[in-house]
Amino acid sequence: MTSVGVEQAGAPSQSGVRVRECGRVTSAATRAVYISAAVYGLLFAVAVVLFYVGFHEERLDVGDMVQAIWSTTHGHFLEFTTPEGLQASRLGVHTDVFLLFLVPLWLVWPSPIVPLVLQPLAVASGALPVYWLARKHLGNERAAVFLSFAYLLYPATQFNAFTPTSGFHPISFAVPLILFAIWFLDEDRLVPFAVCALLAATTKEEIPLAVGCLGLWYAFSKGRRRVGLAIFGVGAAASLLAFVVIIPHFSRPGYAPFAERYSTLGGNAHRILHTAVTDPGALVHTVATPHKAVYLLFLFCPLLGLAFRAPLLLLGAVPDLVINLLSVKPSSTVIGTSYTAGILPFLIAATVFGLKKVKRDRREVSLFALAAVAAIAINSPIVANARTLGASLTSDPARDAQAHAVRLIPHDIPVAATHELAGYLSARRYVYIFPYVRSARWLVVNENDTRTLPNLRSFAQRWMNAHPEWRTIYHAQGVYVLRKVK
Repeated sequence: MTSVGVEQAGAPSQSGVRVRECGRVTSAATRAVYISAAVYGLLFAVAVVLFYVGFHEERLDVGDMVQAIWSTTHGHFLEFTTPEGLQASRLGVHTDVFLLFLVPLWLVWPSPIVPLVLQPLAVASGALPVYWLARKHLGNERAAVFLSFAYLLYPATQFNAFTPTSGFHPISFAVPLILFAIWFLDEDRLVPFAVCALLAATTKEEIPLAVGCLGLWYAFSKGRRRVGLAIFGVGAAASLLAFVVIIPHFSRPGYAPFAERYSTLGGNAHRILHTAVTDPGALVHTVATPHKAVYLLFLFCPLLGLAFRAPLLLLGAVPDLVINLLSVKPSSTVIGTSYTAGILPFLIAATVFGLKKVKRDRREVSLFALAAVAAIAINSPIVANARTLGASLTSDPARDAQAHAVRLIPHDIPVAATHELAGYLSARRYVYIFPYVRSARWLVVNENDTRTLPNLRSFAQRWMNAHPEWRTIYHAQGVYVLRKVK
């Protein structure tokens, strides 16, 4: 900035050109990031809509979320139907009260498309704080652009924008919210930080602790010990409250939401801690697998390991890393799920601050990072589902049969359906997964839905023959609509 001022005094005509050029470079870089984020969000929003209208969404998780939102609008706070056909509260599984913020939108447009589209748009907006942070700390516009592009192309980002395996999950909104929170905290703007941090904390039970770890980073990097430690204390207390009080209180009797995932280590936090003390080898055996090693490589290597140069900021990723690595559920440690959402924003932000400590040309290193990410960007939900998405634009009798079957079902009537179609019938209080029918008066069965049962076709035929009280109303392309007449 000083050199520009000197040049202006000594050579006004030349400096004027340089200032204008600098202005154009800055404006072009900013526009490139903003436009790219907008195009990215719209591209993934279109992909999500095509996936939905093609009848590829499933009951888990989008159906659960839609039912919880619908139930709240009708006076049943975050209620949903479990796979076993029981009514329960979302708070007994996850403290994702972020769903409440979607209730007003549902009242305006009651469609699952609303949360599905909002998710990629929100995730795309995370490119902005990445750009702002990199521009501020690296002092190079192009390096900032490269890192924001790396964020957008990063496979974990793509799968949080569009998650074919679950459709929609509030935790993905934590990605941009945490990135904005980091930006505001870095700017010492505590009020907007608190707003973003609180919103992020409502997406899942471990996120308050993750956001609280930003307090430690703030305390030691900015010297604001009292404020930083207060942030950490509040975050840790909120997560502890969620795990120890809220989830157990709202869980249905005899149900432990995390038992299956951590069965080899005891099934709950207390037993896991006991195992860690009495049999640490069990923890090592659970974590040290080739599958999880590949998972960690895909997380950290594309960004050249730069995040490890900012360990205090990366500390926020530890809660979800521990939760994922200790789980025996394979999907917890793959890039193509929303389980990376609590890791991704800290990883990206720590990469920015890690690059700040590199002595080499930052623009060159950021370009290498972008190239490494681009090399694996083909691990994308859009690429993986390109044929499926394209088929949604063509005529398909099977899809038409499913759409017609769904339209036949009256609103707010208890219904049972096979797994995929249940996701499209979730805007009601009672929706069961076949063969659970319980109080259902209507039944929709798609024989081709192998997610429900491997041998669904033969099972469904036997079931319908054994239940004459159910009359077939519609049948086409293996899709049945039945109504209970007795």
